[in-house]
Amino acid sequence: MTDVLNMLKQNNPEEKEFYQAVAKMLASIKPAIENNPQYELQGIIERLIEPERTIIFQVPWMDDHGQVHVNRGYRVEMNSAIGPYKGGIRFHPSVNLSIFKSLAFEQVFKNALTMLPIGGGRGGADFEPKGKSDNEVMRFCRSFMAELAHHIGPDTDVPDGGLGVGTREIGYLFGAYKKQRKEFSGVLTGKGLGWGGSPVRMEAAGYGIVYFAAEMLTAHNQGIEGRTCLISGSGNVAQHTAEKIIELGGKVLTLSDSSGYVFDEEGISADKLAFVKRLKNMKRGRISEYVDKYSEAVFTPVDYTSKYNPIWNHKADCAFPCAMENEINAVDADHLMKNGVQLVCEGADMPSVSEAIDIFIDNKILYAPSKAANAGGVAVSCIEMAQNRMLLSWSPEEVDTRLRVIMKNIHQKCLDTASEFGHPGNYSMGANIAGFLRVVDAMLDQGIGS
Repeated sequence: MTDVLNMLKQNNPEEKEFYQAVAKMLASIKPAIENNPQYELQGIIERLIEPERTIIFQVPWMDDHGQVHVNRGYRVEMNSAIGPYKGGIRFHPSVNLSIFKSLAFEQVFKNALTMLPIGGGRGGADFEPKGKSDNEVMRFCRSFMAELAHHIGPDTDVPDGGLGVGTREIGYLFGAYKKQRKEFSGVLTGKGLGWGGSPVRMEAAGYGIVYFAAEMLTAHNQGIEGRTCLISGSGNVAQHTAEKIIELGGKVLTLSDSSGYVFDEEGISADKLAFVKRLKNMKRGRISEYVDKYSEAVFTPVDYTSKYNPIWNHKADCAFPCAMENEINAVDADHLMKNGVQLVCEGADMPSVSEAIDIFIDNKILYAPSKAANAGGVAVSCIEMAQNRMLLSWSPEEVDTRLRVIMKNIHQKCLDTASEFGHPGNYSMGANIAGFLRVVDAMLDQGIGS
């Protein structure tokens, strides 16, 4: 595997995020690879780390003042061994090819864990929707889809929403696709309920994270009720993670955005969370405004010179990182451990660096990797695809029940696989090996070049 990593670094010298994701994955699946020399003979690892297709394109659009701007669009179609490519679209100025390749690589194994027939892909653009008018966002989405429509379809690649891409953006993207392709199909998920969307889709990722955390605690004869919880982020995933924790009797202490975080020692109640939803989803304001409404809370602005994130330096029982990748470094992990955190359940994609994960595992902290814990979003996306194909709309209760079952099964699969390979309780290794085995077995069945 050392040779593979050296080759990866040589061929992609600037793609540090992608290298990090691959290195982390290969380290944890080593026991599975050692048990099967056929994988080396068939070049399985080399085939896994090379995207089946990478699409990069220009996205020109006009602002409200008549000024033309040009952004860069991406779609990385990583692996289709078990189904059409499936994964979110991200609009954020920080994105690049390395980030999308790392996200697509992770998506392959996350999707495999659901046991649903979907492959892995990710994409988006270096576009910032914040501060743009609805018309500007619509123009951008139409231009973005003008190219993306050539590469996606209900049986080929089914994108979803993601960071910077909510129901508004999905609506504009779907409208552009429908106009261009002259078809109404389930090519995008995260659609509005009135035109093909699924109940619980917006809630799915956040709810699923809490369902997974609850399964972890249940396995240790514990529960969510009465637990104090740190949550980063204040977008869709963070909101619904907080919502489900509150519903199950837990206490949410923090939420954040790019400006900083709020700490509410009294707890963010259902009423306070409703205010946050209005603030972020309708007003599109900053989390700092929370303390204007609730003076008992404290706002801490972001300090980019700091070597750690202070949101993770509070006493709590559980931590749910739901903001960005690499938001928990080794110092943060040490703070979480010393402050009594017993469970870390990842809501964002790859929010913990490798050194942080090692600290969690070495100190017997229950650690759930994102590919397992936040699979609820893609699971209900797949449920939405099924409803679209059958021209049905299931009730919220039915979808939520299916989501619970899927998260319960993922949890059990991670536990069983970790034990099978001699690392009981190691959810990271269990998730990685289980996802890996499902994908590579399909690749072997389909032959080289499939």
